Amino acid sequence: MSVVPARSEAMPRVVHSVVTLRKAVAAFHAKGERVAVVPTMGALHDGHLALVEAGRREAERIVVTIFVNPSQFAPSEDFSRYPRDFDGDLAKLAGLRTDLVFAPDVGTMYPKGFATRVTVSGVSEGLCGAMRPHFFGGVATVVTKLLNQCGADVAMFGEKDYQQLLVVKRLAADLDIPTRITGVPTVREADGVAMSSRNVYLTPEQRRVAPELFATLNRVAAIACAGGNVATAITEGIASLGKAGFGPVDYLALCDAESLVPVVRLDRPGRVLGAAWLGGTRLIDNVPA
Repeated sequence: MSVVPARSEAMPRVVHSVVTLRKAVAAFHAKGERVAVVPTMGALHDGHLALVEAGRREAERIVVTIFVNPSQFAPSEDFSRYPRDFDGDLAKLAGLRTDLVFAPDVGTMYPKGFATRVTVSGVSEGLCGAMRPHFFGGVATVVTKLLNQCGADVAMFGEKDYQQLLVVKRLAADLDIPTRITGVPTVREADGVAMSSRNVYLTPEQRRVAPELFATLNRVAAIACAGGNVATAITEGIASLGKAGFGPVDYLALCDAESLVPVVRLDRPGRVLGAAWLGGTRLIDNVPA
């Protein structure tokens, strides 16, 4: 377990229990202050920090949650080796005037006898939902808990995980959770690669190849917006990813931006989404169309 550094004036307060979290948020609200929450799994990068900065524009107080959620990992996936850097995360958050970090353990989030799972139909069922059928149930369950535990006014989620963003918006609306869900544009490296905690898994050669995913999505989006042949663009895009070194390609699709139903032409806002493997690392990304 990481050792929490001594708190300075700039260091966010760290709490581990739901009771303490709720008392702290209630104290903020009692002063008439709005609260923004940024749910994360830690290993923070500039994409996460952009969510904190966006939350600061929405509210006077910022809560960041750090919890690597086991229920969204399949047994064959990378839960045990998922990047963790709690001390480094706190140092980064200190520079952004983060007020509170909620860092529960697994027993707090899933106590003995826990038997409930939140599932969201529709937007969760294709794309990553088809490739990782366990994933969105785990996400929906933990996010529902975090939103209820925190009671924030607004929650910030990155558009890089676009399908996840729509799943969270749907569950908040369906379950009457009063927290407003706000999407924040994807933060990218200089070469266009979407920032992700899993990028650390890439070898130097794989990292040089990684920008081709973003480039492919943009080519498909341009063809879709111009009224071109989307099916051909997708076929060619999958081929170009394979030629660049990706494989397998889990999906490359043009979808309605709200329902995520696949479409072949645009008569309303769309989204081009892709997921592909570079070695043992699965990269996902999306662009508007």
